[in-house]
Amino acid sequence: MKVAVAGCCHGALDKMYETLELLQRRHNVRPDLLLCCGDFQAVRNEADLRCMAVPAKYRHMQTFYRYYSGEKAAPVLTVFIGGNHEASNHLQELPYGGWVAPNIYYLGYAGVVRFRGVRIGGISGIFKSHDYRKGHFECPPYNQQTIRSAYHVRNIEVFKLKQLKRPIDIFMSHDWPRSIYHYGNKNQLLKMKSFFRQEVESNTLGSPAASELLQHLKPTYWFSAHLHVKFAAFMQHQTNSKEELPKATKFLALDKCLPHRDFLQIIDVEHDPSAGDSLEYDAEWIAVLKATNSLINVTQASWNMPENNGLHAKWDYSVTEEAIKEVLEELNHNLKIPCNFTLTAACYDPSKPQKKVEPVHTINPQTTEFCAQFGLTDINDRIQQSKEEGSVRGEHEEEEEEEEMDSTGSAEEPSEYNTDNSGLSSINPDEIMLDEEGGDEDLSTCSVDPSPDHPPDFSASFSDIRIMPDSMAVSSDDAMDSTNEELEKSGVSKQVEEKSVNERPLKRIGGNENGNSGIKKIKRRNQAIYAAEDEDKTE
Repeated sequence: MKVAVAGCCHGALDKMYETLELLQRRHNVRPDLLLCCGDFQAVRNEADLRCMAVPAKYRHMQTFYRYYSGEKAAPVLTVFIGGNHEASNHLQELPYGGWVAPNIYYLGYAGVVRFRGVRIGGISGIFKSHDYRKGHFECPPYNQQTIRSAYHVRNIEVFKLKQLKRPIDIFMSHDWPRSIYHYGNKNQLLKMKSFFRQEVESNTLGSPAASELLQHLKPTYWFSAHLHVKFAAFMQHQTNSKEELPKATKFLALDKCLPHRDFLQIIDVEHDPSAGDSLEYDAEWIAVLKATNSLINVTQASWNMPENNGLHAKWDYSVTEEAIKEVLEELNHNLKIPCNFTLTAACYDPSKPQKKVEPVHTINPQTTEFCAQFGLTDINDRIQQSKEEGSVRGEHEEEEEEEEMDSTGSAEEPSEYNTDNSGLSSINPDEIMLDEEGGDEDLSTCSVDPSPDHPPDFSASFSDIRIMPDSMAVSSDDAMDSTNEELEKSGVSKQVEEKSVNERPLKRIGGNENGNSGIKKIKRRNQAIYAAEDEDKTE
């Protein structure tokens, strides 16, 4: 089965799908599935734009709304995770995943699905230690803080994923697992992105939560985006016993979706020929959701997940084969995810712009149906109930609530990640500047720059399509040759078009050669993503 993998989409669905069509015309390659590693930007209207954490001048409608309205249809099944530049109000409607448009499926805060027997998992958002132990409490209309914290990874999602025992074929995260750069061509990475050097050398670049999942899940493939650079690695995992077979993960980070960018990869994945063409629920994941449902927290109270430290009556929430069998029986062994997409918001109309429309907190019928079917808590319904009961509690009430949580989780233990190194201390000129304190962020206005009704033909500019280039098939600096050999054996396809990354000049939008002199320290890896589209025209 051929799987296409894309980096940050940034709402440019037309460009992404046109690239796939170009791939088919030029090379007779038709992917069966498209995966997108975050910053998808499922923006339906102006209200969604205001819920996206970027400065107002970077809020552009792009083309997703055409697929949401039904004007256009996704030509290939598309599965994506959330990043840190999303219409958070839209994705929040689907905490357990669901269809954002026909044939376009969101994995939720965390999720696992199956397609043709291939098991695909993912976790949305980026890591920030100060929000990691909180519940999913945010809801629109967001303020300057919650518009950012809404996309921060939470420990409960990592905990759920760590209960999985069965093998994962493909896993997606938006930010990179911390330390993964030590298993690839680190010198080439720093040559392309020299401003990463400090974080790489101090081993603080990337997400520690994703790194923990990588060590636990040991998927065959792990795909990420976020840093806007192509990078491959090969990680050989240690075995826990002599009987356990050795496992390895092929990691690939993708560039962003823009003309002349190497943002798309095609890989060959072994699949079950007898499996159908429908996206399916994963029975073990559903069983884990049911087992961990009591841990749901929709408050700002910080607490750790249960662990074997003498403070918790139960800490193992992994599921038995019997529990998985019960899920299958509930579904009559029909795991097909229903195509129950419904419109939950007005779609953008270029002829009738509505720049002052207010975002509202919506409960999506897909989530209601999913929770009712499996006996799960509808997080958004719980948030609304909390608001109705008076969600702003005094400090005394919050302390009492935290004490009640001690039966399953602890609010008193220190976080397993007590430092927050997810922000660059150096400057990444390829990302959006987003100051933590708010700065130029204006939630009261949005700048709508609609796509033209007849977008131009991108076939000329989207010529740099790669199918897992050999130049990026690398391992640790001490084992380059052996890793190239391993990646060749893994079924990775050959390169469609030869073009060395070294032929592309690096562009900077500010700062000196070192990228950190005379510039205010950036607290978030968000600086000039969209501005790069203008840069590319000069490259």
